[in-house]
Amino acid sequence: MIVDDDRNTVKLLQTLLELDGFDVVISPRGADVVPIAEETSPDIFLMDYHLADMDGVDAVRQLRAHDRFANAPIVMTSGLDVSDEAMEAGASTFLIKPFEPGDLSPLFLKLLAG
Repeated sequence: MIVDDDRNTVKLLQTLLELDGFDVVISPRGADVVPIAEETSPDIFLMDYHLADMDGVDAVRQLRAHDRFANAPIVMTSGLDVSDEAMEAGASTFLIKPFEPGDLSPLFLKLLAG
């Protein structure tokens, strides 16, 4: 699941991930993450720190509080180095923007493998 409110970024990442064989679900709002995740059961989350309706850190905390997603891999991204805050909230890893979009698939596969 891509959680980001920047349509251009989402479209690019969605296209690249789908080309690599991932099924992609999108949530542009943090408030919708848990309901959409409950419906679609994503294996991994790509969460932007700055969302229009809340901080991505809050969305990470909501996912971690949900038994079903307590251990799901969550990759948080931001243009600012907020890695400490992201990791304290429960993110699995942090990527600072800009990052190479082609690096996502190998990272996702590594996180999914455990």
